[in-house]
Amino acid sequence: MKLFGVLIAIALLAGAAEQRIKLADLPAPVQKTVQEQTKNAQLHGLSKEIEHGKTLYEIETTVNGKSRDLLVDASGRIVEVEEATTLDQVPAAVQTALTKAGRILKIETVTKGNVISYEAVVSQDGKKREVALTADGVIEK
Repeated sequence: MKLFGVLIAIALLAGAAEQRIKLADLPAPVQKTVQEQTKNAQLHGLSKEIEHGKTLYEIETTVNGKSRDLLVDASGRIVEVEEATTLDQVPAAVQTALTKAGRILKIETVTKGNVISYEAVVSQDGKKREVALTADGVIEK
């Protein structure tokens, strides 16, 4: 029974790390970034999360029919952008690595500052898993 209580506590803590939030509840600089970044996009959701002790805000959008999520710090600075992409739009080394990893279900370009990497969801032997790759096709996880 003690283990059950620990599992509930962990689940509650995990849920507390990310919470849905309304535009009006965001800090003013983040609201400004949301307004700028959704001019030509459809806003789907906003959330607040804690990563490595820092409060970040996720802006979930669709641009030209593709998902595009932005991670913004409290000052309104864009920290990370994840954009849906296709296999033919990624570098050849990434294409090769992903093809070997399994059947590709989803691919995203991840931009952090000037660094571009890729994340994908692949299926192999009936199991789905996420794969993170560098721009030169090296699998990180």
